[in-house]
Amino acid sequence: MSVRRLRPGGLLQGLGIAIGLIAMLGGFAVLAIQYRPYSVPTDSMQPTVQPGDTLLAHPVKGSAVGRGDIVIFNDPVWGNTDEVKRVIGVGGDKVACCDSKGRTTVDGIPLTEPYLAPGGMLTSATGFSVTVPAGRLFLMGDNRAVSLDSRSHLDVLDGTVPDSAVVARVEGRVWPLGRAGTIARTSALDAVPGPDATAHGPLAALVCAVVGGAALVLLTAAVGTVGGRLRKLRRQ
Repeated sequence: MSVRRLRPGGLLQGLGIAIGLIAMLGGFAVLAIQYRPYSVPTDSMQPTVQPGDTLLAHPVKGSAVGRGDIVIFNDPVWGNTDEVKRVIGVGGDKVACCDSKGRTTVDGIPLTEPYLAPGGMLTSATGFSVTVPAGRLFLMGDNRAVSLDSRSHLDVLDGTVPDSAVVARVEGRVWPLGRAGTIARTSALDAVPGPDATAHGPLAALVCAVVGGAALVLLTAAVGTVGGRLRKLRRQ
């Protein structure tokens, strides 16, 4: 039986492809375990989330989220369907509309919210002031002019939803490809004492592993192919 000695270049090529495949497949596996896709049909969270976007959300308990987090929730009072909104107030917060500049206030602190839709600072045509009960959340959309959120349900427990209704925290977007990427944590509500927007999971690292692994496989394979052709030309 004849054997052929592997060239150093061949060993490196095989190692590069193996590492790339491990990174790519491992990243996909962890993504599938830790994140869930959600499709958004409405414009209530524009411009942060557009109609037709497919989001990646990390399953979390509602008691673990903070002000500023974008969450997926399902509350029978709101229609028993998965919805996406931003947490503005948590248990014990006093949420009010509005100050002299049209800003929402939490515990008397006016919010500067850079993620709002243009011209969307005013949050209500009639003003409101509610104290969020313990274990509940006050939610708003980023497109305040059209969003049907806690302001539309003020007659039922001041528009709040139980934190147990939260199923996941939004951390990224996978579709459309031109807008794919992570959705960064906001610091807009950090000035209010208490639970701020939470630190996000490993989505960015996992995406890098998948993309980097795939690129390494393709690059290593291409280098090996080109190297083989060059050696063949030299022999000829």
